[in-house]
Amino acid sequence: MAEKKILALIPARSGSKSVVNKNIRKINGKPMMAYSIEHAKASKYINRIIVSTDSEEYAQIAREYGAETPFIRPAEYATDTALDIDVFAHALSFLKEKEDYVPDIIVQLRPTYPFRDPADIDAMIEIMLNDETVDAVRSIKKNEVVPHKMWYVGEDGTLDPILKDIPEAYNMPRQQLPDTYYQNGNVDLLRPRNVTELHSMTGKKIKGYVMKEMYDVDTEADFARVDDFMRIRQGGKLFVFDIDGVIAMKREDLDYGQAMPNERMIRIINKLHDWGNRIVLFTARGYVTGIDWKPVTEKQMQNWGVKYDELHMGKPNADYYVDDKMLDLEFLYREFDKEE
Repeated sequence: MAEKKILALIPARSGSKSVVNKNIRKINGKPMMAYSIEHAKASKYINRIIVSTDSEEYAQIAREYGAETPFIRPAEYATDTALDIDVFAHALSFLKEKEDYVPDIIVQLRPTYPFRDPADIDAMIEIMLNDETVDAVRSIKKNEVVPHKMWYVGEDGTLDPILKDIPEAYNMPRQQLPDTYYQNGNVDLLRPRNVTELHSMTGKKIKGYVMKEMYDVDTEADFARVDDFMRIRQGGKLFVFDIDGVIAMKREDLDYGQAMPNERMIRIINKLHDWGNRIVLFTARGYVTGIDWKPVTEKQMQNWGVKYDELHMGKPNADYYVDDKMLDLEFLYREFDKEE
């Protein structure tokens, strides 16, 4: 069987208003668009990478990172209201007319997703390779909010349930309702015939591929959050964690020997350690009572499986302090839950 022509198409217009030039804005020292190019290059199936952009500056950056830019996208397809199907129809028309090139599968990689696992891209491609009847595959993520308990509100304030497939679902326990998913935009696959014959991005038979990650960078806050997280993932940082209230549940009676582990935070610490960061633990145990809690604390850390480099019965210097009074403790929970 001849090798399938699998094209990664990265749409990167220059007219963003939420964050100016966000697609080439540097995140952890690299233009954001470059990450999607690298994801495509890491795939074992993708054999052509094209960036569709309306900017020669963007095109030059795309080429520097290994993508092709055989055309500059017309301005009418690079507005806030331009549809994906117009962008893809233009690309397919150009490639057919100028090169007689028609891909078998198109992989859409939006440049606002700097985190992807190339293994996910390949798994989605394999779905289409193994079933010619599948017109599209979309990455999806499980809903955290139950849509069966959501409403439309009429002009007179009357509530109308959004989903009506289950009678009075809004009165049922959440656990008894079916799981639902939304498309997260991370990776979308389609066949060219969807666009050229059906005038659709999805066609008729769509399959989903469940992802846990969701890193869409669209605002200044998103940039700051993801940039910081990328630096953490590179390793080489020093993290200092308080024990009680963070790694161990607090004991108001100061009987630390009976403390219970915060398993969620321990998983985060171990992931940080695995990424090559240095983990230092500190505690004020015994500061009030004068009791030496170090042997008990060391035994607890061992029994709980905590990966660390140093334990201090005091507070050392650090790049990061993580304690129970740190306002952004939820940042770690939120970002690392995506890794689970």
